[in-house]
Amino acid sequence: MTEVHAQRTRVVVVGGGYAGAVAANHLRQRPDVDITMVNPRRVFVERIRLHQLIAETGSATGDYGSLLGEGIRLVVDTVHHISAGDRRALLTSGAELDYDYLIYAVGSTGATPAGVPGFAEFAHSVADLESAQRLRYALADLPSVAPVAVVGGGLTGIETAAELAEGGRPVTLICGDTLGPSLSERGRRSVARRLRRLGVEIIEGAAASEVRRDAVALGDGRVVPGAVTVWTAGFAVPDLAARSGLTTDAVGRLITDETLTSIDDDRIVAAGDAAAPSGRPLRMSCQAAGPLGAQAANTVLSRIAGRTPAAVNQAFIGQCISLGRSGAAIQLSHTDDTPINLVMGGRLATSLKEAICKATLWSIRREAAKPGSYRWLKGGKRPARMQASRQVVSR
Repeated sequence: MTEVHAQRTRVVVVGGGYAGAVAANHLRQRPDVDITMVNPRRVFVERIRLHQLIAETGSATGDYGSLLGEGIRLVVDTVHHISAGDRRALLTSGAELDYDYLIYAVGSTGATPAGVPGFAEFAHSVADLESAQRLRYALADLPSVAPVAVVGGGLTGIETAAELAEGGRPVTLICGDTLGPSLSERGRRSVARRLRRLGVEIIEGAAASEVRRDAVALGDGRVVPGAVTVWTAGFAVPDLAARSGLTTDAVGRLITDETLTSIDDDRIVAAGDAAAPSGRPLRMSCQAAGPLGAQAANTVLSRIAGRTPAAVNQAFIGQCISLGRSGAAIQLSHTDDTPINLVMGGRLATSLKEAICKATLWSIRREAAKPGSYRWLKGGKRPARMQASRQVVSR
């Protein structure tokens, strides 16, 4: 009697952040899928808590043992090239992974500004775990009265400035044109009031032109003291897709159709910050990444089953801004992520913000235990053209 073996489908998930972890767990709805996640770290990074890590008010890592479902293989490495023709991911270590489908969830990194002297030598970042750890050590070596300059008035800059100022450090927030460009007018006023109560000096209408060892020079000639400079102005994405010959947008995000499938190869599906469906990406955030991860997995599962994948369908409800451990603001929005002139503050916002942060990991763990349980808000529409300012200042 001839033994018949069921054919198994190999899926490689590149990246273990919010999108990648959700995608990998969601794929487990089919028992005949072999799932390999490639991630450069052995731990999950809660990017939404990295400002707490640098201020020593909290941790920002999670255990993959509790976040990934049984059977998911974690490979601690990086993918340096995707050979789409061979369906093979080439790793930095020299190893190779064959795949039937690949989910591209490489996330985002801190932007490197062009033409800013001293940036490489003196600026710190909070865009990834290692950068945040180096910043934490640098701050620990300084007296508490040493001034800190934070460059970038987006959500990451706001949260970083608030967290450090609440701990007693003198902080100047250099916003460029506007504080909180993704917020409504009321949202900006609310955030500014809280920052000023914490002692943060806010500079709007001027950009950093040079980073020095102990200061930041502005384009208008002013010099802002900064024993440490934290650069939060902008995000970029890894160039893996471009290096692999795949079509990307100007920022480097993988361009896909509305099912999150690469326009170059229907075996490559994207999710999270590095995905640009129809060239119209969602705001870089964990609020977008998790649902995109589930939908990318659904596209793969549909193709395995011989069904037509569904188009992207998700909505936003607002932006949560941490303003120290004892403060927060919830900027409410339309489902297309455009802000409405309504913001929530006070104790309720603080409690809600923390609950949402905890729920983000809880939902990944729940998906690991019960594949297919992940839920997200649907019915939103994406603007025809995303404003560049909203893309670079968001988490």
